Amino acid sequence: MPKRISISPHLSLDELETRYRQAKAPIERSHYQIIWLLAQGRPTQEVAAVTGYSRNWIYELVWGYNRIGPESLGDGRHQNPGAEPLLTDVQQALLWQALQGPAPDGGLWNGRKVADWSSELLGRRVSPQRGWEYLRQMRFRLRTPRPEHQEADPVEQEVWKKKLVSVVKQVQSAHPDADVEVWTMDEHRLGLKPVLRDVWVPQGEQPIANVYSGVSSGYGSMVLSTPNQGRRTGGFCLKLISSCLIGY
Repeated sequence: MPKRISISPHLSLDELETRYRQAKAPIERSHYQIIWLLAQGRPTQEVAAVTGYSRNWIYELVWGYNRIGPESLGDGRHQNPGAEPLLTDVQQALLWQALQGPAPDGGLWNGRKVADWSSELLGRRVSPQRGWEYLRQMRFRLRTPRPEHQEADPVEQEVWKKKLVSVVKQVQSAHPDADVEVWTMDEHRLGLKPVLRDVWVPQGEQPIANVYSGVSSGYGSMVLSTPNQGRRTGGFCLKLISSCLIGY
């Protein structure tokens, strides 16, 4: 005859059944079911088959219940707050404010510099990995900066775009049978490939890298493609749009 486990009478059979039926959390419900079935005198092998738990795990559950009582049942992780965060809410707010400006050395932020900042605040060493984690936690992402001429004028660029659309329409009207293509060239990037590294910025923002090559203008041309003539560069088109392209 299978050996039956002895259950300490912390709760009566009716109380165990009531808690089993009323338990909302799945783990807590299974724990009360196991103790309730064993308290009825059911063999361990049968309880294991009904509940799906191994016999060794059931022995562990009974060991805790017999010594502690109902407090040992259920998922204890719900009452476990976990480890204390490295930075308090106030300290994290200070870090967020610091991240809005340059790093203490005047450069760009990275995981190591956030760790150094935290180390100075806390008075103990902080791993660079933790600095990286806080950057990610505060929704900062590594992005490649977009090169932009330091003398670029956003207002003038928008005016240029609108004027160019008008000029293209004029050319298209003058040559209804041709396909009009616009080719532009940013002169200061010719032969230039700036060495840029990814930088940490708030998620959704595009970093800008100001560059200067001593050139502040651009060139453009239009290409007309017709069924009979193929493609040809329209020199007269350059005259039409030259005033639009200066300062691009």
